[in-house]
Amino acid sequence: MTQAPAKLPADSTVYKTLLESTKAIPWQIDWKTARFTYIGPQIEALLGWSPSSWETVQDWAARMHPDDRERVVNFCVAQSQAGTDHEADYRALTRDGESVWIRDVVHVVRNAAGEVESLIGFMFDISERKKTEQKLLDLQQELESLSFKDGLTGVSNRRMFDTVVEAEWADARRSGQPLSLILIDIDYFKQYNDCYGHIEGDACLKQVAQVLSGAATRGRDGFARFGGEEFALILPATDAAAALKVAERCRDLIRKAQIPHGCSLVGPWLTISLGLGAVVPAPGDAAIDFIAAVDRRLYQAKQRGRNSIVGDA
Repeated sequence: MTQAPAKLPADSTVYKTLLESTKAIPWQIDWKTARFTYIGPQIEALLGWSPSSWETVQDWAARMHPDDRERVVNFCVAQSQAGTDHEADYRALTRDGESVWIRDVVHVVRNAAGEVESLIGFMFDISERKKTEQKLLDLQQELESLSFKDGLTGVSNRRMFDTVVEAEWADARRSGQPLSLILIDIDYFKQYNDCYGHIEGDACLKQVAQVLSGAATRGRDGFARFGGEEFALILPATDAAAALKVAERCRDLIRKAQIPHGCSLVGPWLTISLGLGAVVPAPGDAAIDFIAAVDRRLYQAKQRGRNSIVGDA
C-alpha cells in the first residue's frame, strides 16, 4: 500500500524554498490591517522594489500605472469584500519608472466563522503575452482596415460604403435629418482606357479619387469607390440644396485638375457626371431603393450629354 505524502507545515523551510524558486511571486495580506505579511523576494528582481518596502496595500496601489489604478483597485476591493477569488491584469511600475504587465491571481481566505481573514495570491509577469496580444490586435485592426479600403485608390471601398449607408440611414430615420447621396461617374472612361491603356487608366482613377476626396469637408461625410469608375459621397444631415453645392464642387475640382482626355466626346479634359438625392427615411423605406433612385439620376446625367448633374426630380 502506498503511503500518502506527508503534509508540509505552513512554516516549512522546504515549502518556502519551493515558493521562492518559482517565477510567480507569492504574497499574503492580512485583511484587518491591510498589511503585507509576506511577499516573495522575486518581486525585487522584477520591479526593483525590495520585499521590505511592500508594507501595506497602499504600496501596492501606488506602484500601479495611474491609468489602471482606479479600475483595478476598485475591482479587487469589491471582489475581496465579497469573499470572491479573482484575477486582475494591470501595469505595475518599476522602481526606475518603467512598467511591467502583471496578472494578480487572488484567493480569499476565511476563518471558521466565514469572515475574510487574509488574501493570498501570486503575481505573474505577463509582459510578453501582452506584447503578443497587442501585435495580434494591431494585425487584426490592419486587416480590418484593409478590408474596408479600395486596393487601387486607397479610399473606402463598396463594403465600407454599404456599412456607412446602413448606419447613416438608421440615424437619419431616428433623428429626422435629411441624408444625401451623390453618385459620380467618370465620363467616357472606357474610351480613356482604350486611348491611354489600362495602366494610365488606373493612374487616372487614383488621381480622380484623390481630387474628389477633398469635396466633402466634414469629418462625418463619407467618400468611397462605388465600383469601376464610379464614386460615391454620403452626406449626413444634408438637404438637397447643400448636396447640390457639394456636387458642383466636385465638378469644379475635376475641372481645375485638368486631366487630359483626348478621346472624350465632351472636350479635351476629363469630366464627370453626377446624380444626387436627399431623403428623410420613413418607416418602411429601404436604403437600397434610395441608392437605386440616385443611380437612375446619374444615368440621366449621362444620357443628357454627360458633364452634368441631375438631382431630385
